[in-house]
Amino acid sequence: MAQTDLAKKLLSRFDRLKTQRQNWESHWQEVADYMQPRKADVTKTRSKGDKRTELIFDSSPLQSVELLAASLHGMMTNPSTPWFSLKFKNGGMETEDEAKEWLESTTEIMYSVFNKSNFQQEIFELYHDLITFGTAAMFIEEDDEDDLKFSTRHINEMYISENDKGRIDTIFRKFRLTARAAIQKFGANVSNNIVTTHRKDPYEEIDIIHAVYPRSDFDPKKQDKGNMPFESVYFEAGTGDELSVSGFREFPFVVPRYLKASHEIYGRSPAMTALPDVKMLNEMSKVIIKSAQKQVDPPLLVPDDGFMLPVRTVPGGLNFYRAGTRDRIEPLNIGANNTLGLNMEEQRRNSIRNAFYVNQLQMQDGPQMTATEVIQRNEEKMRLLGPVLGRLQSELLKPLIDRSFAILMRKNLFPNPPEFLSGQDIEIEYVSPLAKAQKSTELSSIMRAVEILGSLSNVAPVFDHINMDKLVRHLTSIVGVPQKILKPQAELNAERQEAAAQAEQQQQMQQMQQVAQAGRDIAPLAKALPEEAQALANSEAE
Repeated sequence: MAQTDLAKKLLSRFDRLKTQRQNWESHWQEVADYMQPRKADVTKTRSKGDKRTELIFDSSPLQSVELLAASLHGMMTNPSTPWFSLKFKNGGMETEDEAKEWLESTTEIMYSVFNKSNFQQEIFELYHDLITFGTAAMFIEEDDEDDLKFSTRHINEMYISENDKGRIDTIFRKFRLTARAAIQKFGANVSNNIVTTHRKDPYEEIDIIHAVYPRSDFDPKKQDKGNMPFESVYFEAGTGDELSVSGFREFPFVVPRYLKASHEIYGRSPAMTALPDVKMLNEMSKVIIKSAQKQVDPPLLVPDDGFMLPVRTVPGGLNFYRAGTRDRIEPLNIGANNTLGLNMEEQRRNSIRNAFYVNQLQMQDGPQMTATEVIQRNEEKMRLLGPVLGRLQSELLKPLIDRSFAILMRKNLFPNPPEFLSGQDIEIEYVSPLAKAQKSTELSSIMRAVEILGSLSNVAPVFDHINMDKLVRHLTSIVGVPQKILKPQAELNAERQEAAAQAEQQQQMQQMQQVAQAGRDIAPLAKALPEEAQALANSEAE
C-alpha cells in the first residue's frame, strides 16, 4: 500500500508522542545501566550479546530488583495457587448452584489456558520492567496452538497516551522487522520499499509502527471486523506507507504503572527512587577496591640512586643495590581506612533495600517466628504494597483477565451457561496471597468479635444476632477456601430439614414408647380395680 491520509495523521501523532517521551528516555537508560543492564538499550545502541555491566561494581541493586519482581510474581500471579476468581455482580446469583458451577468451571479453564501458554514467563518479565522503568506493556492476542499468546514489550518501543479518565487507550509501538518477516506478516500489502529491500537483502531490518487507538466512528450496532472499538494500523516508519488496517474488540495491551504523578503519563519505579544511592554505592565500591589494591600492593618508595636494575615487585623478585648504602625499598603509607568506607557502603545498601522492601520481603535469620509474628509480617507487607496492589489490580490484572476471558469466550472454550444467566454481569475477585493479606485485618476483626460474643453468650443469647451460614461462607471466602468443596446452600438446607424430620420422628417414637410403657405399668392396676370395686360393693350391701 502507498501512503494514505490515515498514515500521515498517525505519523504526525507519533511525532507528538515521541516528543512527550524524550525526557523519560535518558532516565530509563540510566536506571537500566545500573539495575537492568540486559535492557539498557533505550538511548544506546547495543549489539546483541555484548557486555553490559561495565558500570556496575556492586550487584546488590540487581539482586533487590530480582527479589521484588519474584515477590510480586509470587504474591499476585503465583502459578501454584489461585490468584483470581469470577463472580456475578448480582449477589443473588451466588446462591444458585448452576451459576456457581459454571463460574468455577470457567475459572478452571482460564487457569489451564494461562498455564499452558507463555503467560508465566512473560508476566515475570513484565514485573521486571515495572520495577525498573515504572511502566510496562504486554500484548495479548489469540493463538491457534495455545489459545492465548502474551508478549511483554520493551519500554523503548512503546509510546502511550491517556484518555480523559486517566486510562491508557492509545499505544504506538515502533519496532524492527526483517524484510523477509514483513512480507510474511503483511503479504501483498507491503510497500515497494520493502519489496526492493527484500530483493537486495531479505534480512535487512525495517522500522515498523503499530498504532492502536479508539475508533472515532465506532457503531455499537454493527458487528463486523471493520467496525471494532479499537483500530489497529501497521505502517512503515520511514515512508509512512500503510501496511495493514484492522481492529480489536478489546484494547489488546495492558500497561500498568507502578506509581504515577497526576500530571504525568509514564510511571515511576522503586529503581528511580534508589538510583542516587545505587550510583553512589558503585562509586564508593570503585574507590574501596582501589584502596584495597593499594593496601595489598602499595606504592613503593625507591631512592633515585644506588639501584643497578629496575625495581621488581613480583613474588621472589630480587633488587640489587651498591653495598655500603642504606637505601632500601619501602612501601608508601597511604593512610587508608577501609572500615569507614565499608560502613558507608552498608548504609547505601540498606537504603537500596528499603526502596525495594527487601527487609520486609526476605526471611530474616534468627529463631523460628511465632504465628503472631508471621501475621504481623504479612500485615506489614500489606501496608507497604497495598497502594501498589490497587493500581496493579486496575491497570494490570483486570484488563488482562477481561481481555483473556473475551478471547476464550469467542473461541467457545467455555461451557454453555444456564439460560437464567443471560444478561448477568461478571466481575473479578482477587484471591492472590497479597490480596488475602489485605483481608487478614478483616479476618482478625471477625474472629475477635466472635471471641467477645462467646464470652457474653453465658449471660445473653448474643449469637441470635448473627447469621451463622453467612458468617461461615464469608470466613471461608476470606481465607480462600474453594467454593466447590463447600456444600450448596440448598443441599445444606435439605440435609437440615431431613435431620429435623428424623429428630422429630425419633422424638415421637420415644413418646409412643413411653406411652406404651406406661400402659404396661397401669394394666395390672386396671385389672385389679374391678375386683376391688366389687368387694367394696358387697361389703356395703351387707
